[in-house]
Amino acid sequence: MDRDVPAADPRLSRSLRLQIAATLVGGTLLVCSLIAGWLWSQPFFAALPAFLAVVLLGTPLVAAAVRDLFHGKAGMNALVALAVIGAMASGQYQESAAVAFFMIVSSLIEKRTAIGAEASIESLIRLAPTKASRLVGGMAADRTGQDEELVEATALRPGDVVRVRPGDTIPADGRVVHGASTVNQASVTGESVPAEKAADDEVFGSTINLTGVLDVEVTKAGADTLLGRVKDLILQAERTRTPIMRLVDQYAAWYTPTVLMLVGVVLFFALKSHPDTAFNRAIAMLVIACPSALILATPTAMVAGLSAAARLGVLIKNVATLEAARSLSAIVFDKTGTLTTGVLAVTRLAPAEGVEGADLLRTAAAAEQNSRHPVARAVVEMARRAQLRLPAPDQFEEVAGRGVVARFYDGAATGSLVMVGRASWLRSASPQPHTIDSEALESIQTSSETEGLSVLHVVRDGHVIGWIGLEDNARPEAAGAVDRLRTMGISRLVLLTGDRGSVARRVASQMHFDDFKAEVLPHEKLEMVDALKAAGHRVAVIGDGVNDAPALAAGDVSIAMGAAGSDVAIHSASIALLNSNLNRIPFLIDLSRRTISVIRQNMVIGGLFIVVFTALAGAGYVSPVLAALLHVVSGLAVVFNSARLVRCGEEIEQSEADRAVGA
Repeated sequence: MDRDVPAADPRLSRSLRLQIAATLVGGTLLVCSLIAGWLWSQPFFAALPAFLAVVLLGTPLVAAAVRDLFHGKAGMNALVALAVIGAMASGQYQESAAVAFFMIVSSLIEKRTAIGAEASIESLIRLAPTKASRLVGGMAADRTGQDEELVEATALRPGDVVRVRPGDTIPADGRVVHGASTVNQASVTGESVPAEKAADDEVFGSTINLTGVLDVEVTKAGADTLLGRVKDLILQAERTRTPIMRLVDQYAAWYTPTVLMLVGVVLFFALKSHPDTAFNRAIAMLVIACPSALILATPTAMVAGLSAAARLGVLIKNVATLEAARSLSAIVFDKTGTLTTGVLAVTRLAPAEGVEGADLLRTAAAAEQNSRHPVARAVVEMARRAQLRLPAPDQFEEVAGRGVVARFYDGAATGSLVMVGRASWLRSASPQPHTIDSEALESIQTSSETEGLSVLHVVRDGHVIGWIGLEDNARPEAAGAVDRLRTMGISRLVLLTGDRGSVARRVASQMHFDDFKAEVLPHEKLEMVDALKAAGHRVAVIGDGVNDAPALAAGDVSIAMGAAGSDVAIHSASIALLNSNLNRIPFLIDLSRRTISVIRQNMVIGGLFIVVFTALAGAGYVSPVLAALLHVVSGLAVVFNSARLVRCGEEIEQSEADRAVGA
């Protein structure tokens, strides 16, 4: 009955096979004993195989109990060992062997359940190909004549270039250097709709190339890939404990002494009134009282919940977070990259008088090219499409959530100072000896031309040379997800954005938000979360995991959107969505509520089983063999009840698959 062997231990499969073999042999000996009892009247012929079965089946149970006692624990193993030894000491070898047999079967069910999540993770690992077609000498201009070599996927290193043909599995995380194709990423992100990939796009190991030929430069291999990180984090989640688990542990130390006391009382009175059945009653009570169902109640439900979440690309790093999500009453959303796609597009160039549009775009893009912010990427991409040459800045500084400062010397002593960012920051950060014209900034801010646009002000040597307007597309499923969260009882749904008020109003209206706040700095997001918690709310924070790290850390539950391939996102939040589909948020809360409901059902099943059948066993209505059989049945009832959670989210998968077929 030893449960201390970790699921990841490579010796587990061998020891499990040995235990199964010993159980089969012991069960066979028990059956032989029963047949011998029917065929021969001599007790010896039935007692000998039964005795051998007791030795074979009972030894590991007693050994486990002794180990527990040496470690200062007197738990379930002690109760089982007492039942087996008691039946054997009273000469009931067949009953002792039957009890040991059924208890080991129950233990095997427990162990198989405990390693269920590990098996599912190993199935993920098996998705990774064992071989890869590596291009000799890296990438060549002539792809048709490039030599290839077949190598072990584990031998790939960053910088290698591999060729992936239609139907092949991509062997490692990487960047497409040549070719275009459609890739099925469902095994990693949980999204049913295949993703289009072209040059410079990121691809993930263990995803399937569907249509074209891709040459992929390896960026991460082995345990460093997204799949490897997901595996490690799921294993980490399995090792964590929920408050419900810790509550059960608090009372475990009192359980065994209480059971032994009750058994002792029943045995004392039964020896006087029913001496023939007194020991059978005590043995049956010990077997019934083994709390397997209670022990399985929480872990099986949590494993099933984690599996359902992982299938839809929801990576839960701590099972306590899965428990906490059910009681959320407020959710704070970042706008860019969360409610919107985060793929900004430049839709307006407004140069000042005397400034050409190309000059405005070139100046802004040159200053922004070292930033990873979505706004900066959009501006730089626009400049590249316009085929503008971008000089590299000699000095560069990014002020988080506000803007960038870049200096270009170009042979001059003082050089040219360029500032790109929001108006409020530019007013307070006027460079010396220049002073930025606040009236010019204000006129831009209040202009009807900027209504609904994200505005980027461009300042060169203190002069406002124009502004750039950008737009971000809303996620199509966002409004529906927000409406569903509201119907689920989430009382505060707050939209926070660093963008202008007009943009915030437009997005809030599209997404059905009543509560929003514009021009919010990172520290103000943190203050909002703290204020909601001070008002008694359980708060979830949803962001992109990059600019929202302080607020994410402050939330009771933190969720990073679109974390596939992002180390920062995966490690900055307690839950990482490997895709950017917002319908995963209501799914997560619903899964949390269902999981806790199933745990409570399991607790009731296990508790009622122990109370009712312990009383019946004490009254003499349950034999030791029947008690052992009922013990197995109670464990199976809990396992099957928990297994219902694995199907959570199937309707989401089906609807996404239907949309993919329709598209």
